[in-house]
Amino acid sequence: MRTAVVTGAGTGIGRAVAVALHAHGHHVVVTGRRPEPLEKLVAELGGRAVAVPFDASDPAAVDAARDRLPDHVDVLVNNAGGNTDFDRDAPAGLAAVAAAWRANLDANLLSAVLVTTALRDRLRPGGAVVHIGSIAADKGAGAYGAAKAGLASWTVDLAHQLGPDGVTVNTVAPGYVADTEFFRDRLTDERRSALIRAAATRRPSTPEDIAATVTFLASPGARQITGQCVAVNGGERTTR
Repeated sequence: MRTAVVTGAGTGIGRAVAVALHAHGHHVVVTGRRPEPLEKLVAELGGRAVAVPFDASDPAAVDAARDRLPDHVDVLVNNAGGNTDFDRDAPAGLAAVAAAWRANLDANLLSAVLVTTALRDRLRPGGAVVHIGSIAADKGAGAYGAAKAGLASWTVDLAHQLGPDGVTVNTVAPGYVADTEFFRDRLTDERRSALIRAAATRRPSTPEDIAATVTFLASPGARQITGQCVAVNGGERTTR
């Protein structure tokens, strides 16, 4: 049986990814900072699921969680993150600016680096690492966008490092995704309508849309796809 580890799995995209991988027969290890939503998800999934709560951006917490994480990993999905600017007032002064930027870098880039590094020797041939990036990496969104751009860049480097071991590495970059906690209930109706109009499909993405792409990248059919940033944004921003 293949084993998947999903960070930030308590809600939103991470939860949908865990559900999809479980439905495709994986044993799923769900992680996140909050134990309650993880335990609720595990209860809903039934067998082949376990919760391991920890803060993926904290080196000591990741290190302490190693013994509770599986010895062999086929799929690692680095979903933990989010725009931490929504959790604080606009910074005033250089020290506050530095703290705000570090918070986004820690949450969105360092978390993926730490968990991947901790599990790197446990990744099995035929496995996949999938990072959850963002359209913000290309559109620009302050520290959050910069952190996601860094994640996309690191994807290329890591793909070359893990490729000889039979492990693929890709980033999935969503646009506007409904039914998540990303905007912390601060998204106005006007802004939401504008985001939907920007998509060629004229609808928001759902967590399940992102999960379906992650599931494909983790499947045998995607073994020759690596080092890529896959846009799942309804055509809001296209690639060629």
